[in-house]
Amino acid sequence: MSADGVETKTGGRVVGRAFRAAFPLTVPIAAGFLFLGCSYGLLMHAKGFAFLYPVCMAYFIFAGSMEFVTVNLLLSAFNPIAAFMLSLMVNARHLFYGLSMLGKYKNMGWKKPYLIFAMCDESFAINSSAKIPADVDRGWFMLFVNLLNRWYWIAGTALGWLVGGLLPISTRGIEFVLTALFLVIFLDQWMGTKGAMRAHMPAMIGVLASAVCLALLGPDNFMIPSLVSMLVLFVVLRPWLDELKTGDGVNHDNPDHGNPADDNVEVTA
Repeated sequence: MSADGVETKTGGRVVGRAFRAAFPLTVPIAAGFLFLGCSYGLLMHAKGFAFLYPVCMAYFIFAGSMEFVTVNLLLSAFNPIAAFMLSLMVNARHLFYGLSMLGKYKNMGWKKPYLIFAMCDESFAINSSAKIPADVDRGWFMLFVNLLNRWYWIAGTALGWLVGGLLPISTRGIEFVLTALFLVIFLDQWMGTKGAMRAHMPAMIGVLASAVCLALLGPDNFMIPSLVSMLVLFVVLRPWLDELKTGDGVNHDNPDHGNPADDNVEVTA
């Protein structure tokens, strides 16, 4: 066999292993995205938009909350400045968790632009916490997580528009599927954290900051202030939180694993 043939075969195995590792973790996301995407497609159909509108918006925008908001923007008076400011506020959360992925996306080559574009809340939750097996390439793994989640949303949107208003069921409240999904992810990480209660301090800070902002500002205005509060608290308390992680047996240089000998993540960055 030629060297080119061996290289192609090896590359195919690397891609295949990454896909098989990523796909099972995205199945719960598929359940949420297909349902929520269907509700968006149904809404666009009810508003009289042609098939290409929701599908193209799902493909190019890929921001679920903003896509729902865009429905009203398209039906109202043209105001690009207001649309820009609204988009910035709705998607401001990406500024915070996007910064934490800079290290993970380092030296990803041609994959990096797509990883940045296609990152969403759910992909971030998986890529930032998944324990990637040693024989799986991290770049391909994260690429498949982003790619699969994006196409779940696009497929759900297309399906929702095609079904239209034919289903004799109400889709009211179906968006709670993703809220339940994040609750499960939070509980899984909480239960998977070893150590005393102080090991859960970062999670408790996040919950308390959100609760205080919600109580003071209400459900319509608490999101950005709570994110800013968490960012400030984590920056100020970082030395103390790092000491907690070190004291609980977590390797500071590799926080995903407590023992370097047990590290099963292939670092390519």
